[in-house]
Amino acid sequence: MNLILLAIIALGAIGLIAALLLYFASRKFAVHEDERIGQVSAVLPQANCGGCGFPGCAGFAGACVKSADETGSLEGLLCPVGGQPVMQQVADILGMAVEAAAPKVAVVRCNGSCENRPRLVTYDGAQSCKVQQMIGMGETGCSYGCYGCGDCVASCQFGALHINPVTLLPEVDEEKCTACGACAKACPRQIIEVRLKGPKNRRMVVLCNNKDKGAIANKWCKASCIGCGKCQKACEKFEAITVTKNLAYIDAEKCKLCRKCEEVCPKGAIHAINMPPRKPKTEVPAAPKAPIAPVAPKAPETPKAETPNS
Repeated sequence: MNLILLAIIALGAIGLIAALLLYFASRKFAVHEDERIGQVSAVLPQANCGGCGFPGCAGFAGACVKSADETGSLEGLLCPVGGQPVMQQVADILGMAVEAAAPKVAVVRCNGSCENRPRLVTYDGAQSCKVQQMIGMGETGCSYGCYGCGDCVASCQFGALHINPVTLLPEVDEEKCTACGACAKACPRQIIEVRLKGPKNRRMVVLCNNKDKGAIANKWCKASCIGCGKCQKACEKFEAITVTKNLAYIDAEKCKLCRKCEEVCPKGAIHAINMPPRKPKTEVPAAPKAPIAPVAPKAPETPKAETPNS
């Protein structure tokens, strides 16, 4: 009986000592989390899409609190899913103002439809763009165009993308797109870009990603950019277009939507998105020429009479 009692007392003493050690250790190494992190995290959409550049909404909340303490601003921080309304709530919690961020949207920079970019072979493997990229396979001759397998569609948590059954290219629903960038990360050929929506959702985009020389790009796709530089020359005033590695690119922040680049592009690679249709050019009739007054014929000269010599 004494042995059992001693064992119970010994185990109780060991448990008490262990509990005391754990208690003091927890107090010594405790990590105190700022309560504002939980408050900020509570107003975030909890999509955990990574579009903000941080590992989930909790990571973004911590970054917001840290930025508020160190710099006193939220510059460079944006929740693409929640947008401006959510960032305003975050700013209110942290007691600061937030600048309005220009809305963005995902853009598929490829116009290689079945009509413009004929299929040379039929791919019958795993329907994954990443798999095709790894094995160096593609159904067309363009080594920069869209595979059309829909990795971007699968990556979108908001149902903002779908594959057009006619063109076999992904299309973006601007009403659903949150510009989180998940589709851009999923695209192995980096065709999808998150760009500024532009005023009234209007923007000019080069729908091509081909960096081959003009003759090769033109061979594999009718709508490819050939890097001729005509668009860049037409935009010399605003310097919104640059041609790098045989490919033109339009800077959305500098573009004035004048559409001159669209006019001069010989391949139709530049597209005006959400723009009103152009008015047909009307030829101004030439002013009628004034009738030429008829010239009266000259009267015949009468010969002078010769006077006889005296």
